[in-house]
Amino acid sequence: MSAYVDASVIVALLTPELHSDRAEIWFNANADDPPSISAWVITEVSSALSIKVRSGALTPEQRASVLAGWQHLRAANLTMLGVTEDQFETAARFADRYDLKLRAGDALHLAIAAKAGCTLVTLDRIMAAAAPALGVPVELL
Repeated sequence: MSAYVDASVIVALLTPELHSDRAEIWFNANADDPPSISAWVITEVSSALSIKVRSGALTPEQRASVLAGWQHLRAANLTMLGVTEDQFETAARFADRYDLKLRAGDALHLAIAAKAGCTLVTLDRIMAAAAPALGVPVELL
């Protein structure tokens, strides 16, 4: 089964974080089967890197360097999945499950992975806990 990685994994791979080693190990172990991402991952990665600049974790110059590495990673190692209106509808239904504590963006990641028949790979514990209840295979790093 193909993998869909969310932004938490990408950001940990590209910048020093508590679980960067987990992201690197996973990517190295799965180098022969490129994972998928969506345009939503692209948006979230840019947002996360901007937050790191605002918080002082990255300088603007470091962010530019990380973005260049991100562009290279996308071109060389990732498959892009399209996002459709139907997936937004599915994400809304997932978000309706208030007991799962999903944010809108996380519900969208789950809907994209579900539609593509992918295993969601994430560092997000809340999203990973919700995935089985929604029928989405998950790998929590």
